[in-house]
Amino acid sequence: MSIVVFIEVADKEIRGSSFEAVGYGAELAKMTNSTAVALVLGNEASAEQIAKIGNYGISKVLHAQDSRLDVGNIQAYSHAVVQALDKENATILVYAKSSLGDAIAARVAVQKKASLAANVLELPDLSDGFAVKKAVFTGKAFQYVTLTSENKILAVKKGAFAMTPSQDSANVESFSPQLAESDFAVKITKTDKVTGELLLPEADLVVSGGRGLKGPENWGVILDLAKALNAATGCSKPVSDLDWRPHHEHVGQTGVKVSPNLYIAVGISGAIQHLAGVSSSKCIVVINKDAEAPFFKAADYGIVGDAFDILPKLIKALKG
Repeated sequence: MSIVVFIEVADKEIRGSSFEAVGYGAELAKMTNSTAVALVLGNEASAEQIAKIGNYGISKVLHAQDSRLDVGNIQAYSHAVVQALDKENATILVYAKSSLGDAIAARVAVQKKASLAANVLELPDLSDGFAVKKAVFTGKAFQYVTLTSENKILAVKKGAFAMTPSQDSANVESFSPQLAESDFAVKITKTDKVTGELLLPEADLVVSGGRGLKGPENWGVILDLAKALNAATGCSKPVSDLDWRPHHEHVGQTGVKVSPNLYIAVGISGAIQHLAGVSSSKCIVVINKDAEAPFFKAADYGIVGDAFDILPKLIKALKG
């Protein structure tokens, strides 16, 4: 049994969550006395970035240097992944859960008749089959499932698997999947991306604001705190609905779901829809002048007080 780990590249960088998937795949290979191989598609990632995959436990990388794969063409990607699995005689595909990864995995699962588990939190229990623990109901509950198919696909939830980097590097092997013109029947002509900001899905630190900030003209304290922490900024749904902040910053069940190491919520009451988007955060800090705000029940640390008094002091301390 071998394992292939799909590597996602965005803005010429390998996503941090993909390095987590690499670490997961490497540990799973040790458990099953097998080998793990990483798969990189396209030419967006640099040679240094690809070699860095070895820091997380995988010594071999298949690299398809096909410029047609520089963008996330789902049909072409899924066929390339299937061919990589066949080449390595792999029965397990591991990837970091994302919208792109999910779309690819669904197609691979059909082609390989594979069992698929999403939002995986831990290495599998192999004592009686192949059982995995996964998050369900937007992280509010856990589920244990047993994968019975010969081929298996595991989507690792961001932040669920601790990485232990080393100084090792990976050997890169050229890979040339056979792709038909029909694989590129749908062409991506334009992609509008947020630039100049830390992106919420990949952020380790997030500072979010709610209606307690009273208006967009007061958002400077949120931005200043985020800058001091090198954090991404988010907001509650009412804030984005009021156009105080752009909609790509909306954190919650119907917005962006985040799993940072630290989530700071300022002036957010803590409606269940917002909590659903942040429940996977390792540490939650709530700042609110309403001591009865529901968010305090989910917080690891809470500060009852006026954000306009607390945040300037916090920013000053951080800068100092």
